Amino acid sequence: MQRVAIYPGSFDPLTLGHLDVIERASKLFDRIIVAVGRNSAKSPLLTVESRMKSIEEAIESLGNVEVDSFGGLLIEFVAKKGATIIIRGLRATADFEYEFQMATVNRRLSAELETVFLMTKWEHSYLSSTIVKEVARLGGDYAEMVPPASAKKIAEALNRK
Repeated sequence: MQRVAIYPGSFDPLTLGHLDVIERASKLFDRIIVAVGRNSAKSPLLTVESRMKSIEEAIESLGNVEVDSFGGLLIEFVAKKGATIIIRGLRATADFEYEFQMATVNRRLSAELETVFLMTKWEHSYLSSTIVKEVARLGGDYAEMVPPASAKKIAEALNRK
């Protein structure tokens, strides 16, 4: 039986921390689906399509990783894809409390579902998409915080505004 895992997030934009988690998870599971969430309550910098394209470029060397998008309940997407594992990245203890709550809710809604937490490398522990967007909007150098494909998409999005 193939071990299929979903790595969900907004990925607005994909950071080097996200990419670190994807690369490490790709060694642990047979198939990884990076699932870009469609959330109408948020006002993202990048479109879902732009986020997906930058992720696809960043993971092109990883043969067992693919990109998709979803809206609604994550557990419904997980079931549709035949996965039983959700991957979540942790940067610091502050992340754990929220992620623990989400994992517990998902397990309550789908008892066979497991959540696997992967710590980002310490050198990426300060990164978040929110920080990257703030640095970018204020004209700072964000290029070393994101993969090249994400940097390109951020620059394109900021030039449109």
